[in-house]
Amino acid sequence: MTSREVVVRSIRFENPGRLPRNFPSPFGSDFYWTNMSPNPDARPKSGIDEWGCVWENLGFSNLGEVKVFPITDWSELEKLRVPDFKERDRFAHLKGIRQDAGDRFIIATGVSIYERAHFLRGLENLWADIHLNPRKLGQLLDILVDLNLAAISEYAKLGVDGYTMCDDWGLQDRLMISPEHWRAFWRPRYQKIFDAVKRAGMLSFLHSCGYILDILDDLVEIGLDVIQIDQQENMGLEVLGERFQGRITFFAPVDIQRVMYQEVDQIRSYCRKMVQYLASKQGGFIPCWYADPHGVGHSQEAIEVMCNEFLKLSEELYTDAWDGKEK
Repeated sequence: MTSREVVVRSIRFENPGRLPRNFPSPFGSDFYWTNMSPNPDARPKSGIDEWGCVWENLGFSNLGEVKVFPITDWSELEKLRVPDFKERDRFAHLKGIRQDAGDRFIIATGVSIYERAHFLRGLENLWADIHLNPRKLGQLLDILVDLNLAAISEYAKLGVDGYTMCDDWGLQDRLMISPEHWRAFWRPRYQKIFDAVKRAGMLSFLHSCGYILDILDDLVEIGLDVIQIDQQENMGLEVLGERFQGRITFFAPVDIQRVMYQEVDQIRSYCRKMVQYLASKQGGFIPCWYADPHGVGHSQEAIEVMCNEFLKLSEELYTDAWDGKEK
């Protein structure tokens, strides 16, 4: 099977024959990542983005944070500089993407509908808006949804396979907002996006870190295909397996906060537990690496141990050598 077929069959639980992967060189990746240009959800280290957000670098990673928000008052919503797809052809550079990707699975990024909203409004303001300005908040979220729908349509024409978004919803031990408010404001809007992805013949991905256990059932119900999480221990690997193994595909590295700093034997052991609780021969698990290792302090040795162990476990799982027990 090609890389694309392995990824698709794993997500659809159709026995891919091996674990798909998204690793750095020389360990290999089945994915070809792409984006619009200019990217309307760009998060610069510093400077002003397309929306008017002023960013400042955190100083130790690729990340920045917004220091000046374009919507300090809801009267400014009408003057918001919303990126225009018609004015600027953000997809011209992707015309030959299917050929460029070869047999890999093409995954393209969209516009976040939580993070972008608080980049524009400010996090505390956004939380207050749930109670004080629900209609205006809904209008802003609908602008972001419409941008995603337009992007999905264009990506589909180019033969893109998967559509991904990035919205970190979790603190270490709970959601940032109540599950009830998430369901009132964001669930129907995610469903609209996931439905559009499905109609376009693509598969849907969502990156969301932190404790998101309270909304995972919702995400499964509204049609999300793949959840990309960099942490598992704050929710419990066993709990994730008991509740969601076989229901959704997990796209994940070894827990980047609690395990990647441990001894190499502990990293190997945790890789085995991830395969035990999240994977099956039918599919459901895509191991990956954290692409900003410097920002979180991951050693090269830890990365190599993780990648090699997942490659070994893939061979075990699909050659009937797998027993799920620690070696």
